[in-house]
This record gives sequence, structure tokens and C-alpha cells, in this order.
Amino acid sequence: MPDMTTIAQLAGTTTPIIDSQAAELAAHTEPAKAPRMLAIANQKGGVGKTTTAINLGTALAAIGERVLIIDLDPQGNASTGLGIDRRQRSCSTYDVLVGGAELRKSIIPTAVPRLSIAPSTMDLSGFELKIGQERDRAFRLRNAIAPLNNGKFVGDGDFSYVLVDCPPSLNLITVNAMAAANAILVPLQCEFFALEGLSQLLQTVEQVKTTLNPGLTIHGIVLTMFDARNNLSNQVVADVREFMGSKVYDTIIPRNVRVSEAPSYGKPVLVYDIKCVGSEAYLRLASEIIQREKELRAS
Repeated sequence: MPDMTTIAQLAGTTTPIIDSQAAELAAHTEPAKAPRMLAIANQKGGVGKTTTAINLGTALAAIGERVLIIDLDPQGNASTGLGIDRRQRSCSTYDVLVGGAELRKSIIPTAVPRLSIAPSTMDLSGFELKIGQERDRAFRLRNAIAPLNNGKFVGDGDFSYVLVDCPPSLNLITVNAMAAANAILVPLQCEFFALEGLSQLLQTVEQVKTTLNPGLTIHGIVLTMFDARNNLSNQVVADVREFMGSKVYDTIIPRNVRVSEAPSYGKPVLVYDIKCVGSEAYLRLASEIIQREKELRAS
């Protein structure tokens, strides 16, 4: 887990220092590998997909990973939540998916070191109509990501993680994300219909795995918007853990007003208020994900 000094530097609350390790990495000549790609998906809206993408990306960047968030929601909330003005989005993920631009052309650095974003615009809502009849329609994102690290060296313009913020539906955009991803990360709100929506998502994942992406797995399920005072929240946690077992992360993201406020300032909550319970939870989640990644590589 990153220490408070690291996060404070991200937030601009301490004097910036030259990162000698980053400088050394930039000088390395080891060719970059393909990034690990996690699609953050759930067809239900308001479950914390965008919040998870932004803050997980920030936490991973804080522990030294080089992270790209791909905003695939036409609403563009991940882009707005990272302070990217709509006037800056002259090249968006829509342009990338319809073949009008390379992915690298759309990438914008954020105020968080080692964290970049490929922003979204409302144009993306017309993606399915634009290429719905094309033979490669399900592989547009995979084809766009394939050359991302080509010609790059470790620590010098490469990305180690790509997080895809999916729209709140199981449409062609989400299928593109699943067809390109190594694994799916599922935010699940602690509410009454949580398991019903999860079942539908798991069916879609199995269909994509069978027909488009045999290597696709469920990386994990993160329970969000948990209120310990609410008996229903506790019951949902128990039910999801019984149903999905070890696939559920130990970390639970609590309801927290600071998490809700942060996007309106164009900041991740880790930058907006590092000491709040929401920030602490996302730091734990990042550490847990890195640990699972190590276990996956070892197996």
C-alpha cells in the first residue's frame, strides 16, 4: 500500500521531489510488454463503476504502476472526474473505435502522475449504429489496444495497466471491452437487486468467453456503497460472498460523502481527501488487486 507521503505528493500537499527511480526506469531498454487490461463492468447504473475506475487507477499509479483509463461511457464521467474539460476532447474513444484515430492520439495525461485517460464524448452513443454491421465490430477496442506499447520501453511511455470504464448496459461497447480484456472487475452495490444483476452479467461474460475471448476471467467483485448501519447491506454482503466465494474482494467500499464530492472538483477522492474512509478503502483495494495479480502470474 502506498504511504501517505506518496499520496500527499499526488494531491500537491507536499513539496514535489524528483523521482530518481522513475528517471532510472526511463533509461531502461527493456521492451514493454502488453498491459494488463481490466474492464470495469456492470449493466446496472449507479453502482460505482466510474468512481472505482478513477480511484483504483489513482491508487495503482501511486504504487508505481503506469495506468491508462479508457472512458467508454458516452456520458464521459470518468473524463470529467479526472478534470478533463470537454474542450480538450478533440480526439475521443469514439474516434478510436470507428477507426478515425490511433489510441495513442486520444490519450491525455491527468494531474495524477503516471495516470492518463482516453476521454469519451457523446459521439460514442452512436457507435453501434456506425459500425454495427462491420465484421470486426466486437474487436474494435482489442485491435486499438494491441499496438499500445509497441516500440515503448519499460518506464518510458508504456502502460502496465489499462482500466476500461464501461457504460451501464450490456451493449456492443461493453462487449468490445470484454473481448479485449484479460479480466472483468465488477462493482456491486449493496442493494436488494444486486445478485439479480450479477447473474445477468455473469451470463454475458460466459457468452463472450465462449465466442470471442477464451481467456476472459472474473478478476473480482468489489462491494460498493456499503452502509454498516443498514441490515440490508450486511445481508447483501453475506449473500454475495456465499454465491461468489473467493471472487469477492475482502475490501468493501463504504458510502462516503467525500467520495461523492470529489468528481465535482475534477479530482479522485485520493487527491481530494486522502484521509477519508473512501480513500483508505480504495488504497486497500489496489493492494488486494496487485496481490491477486502476483498470484495469477505465479500460478
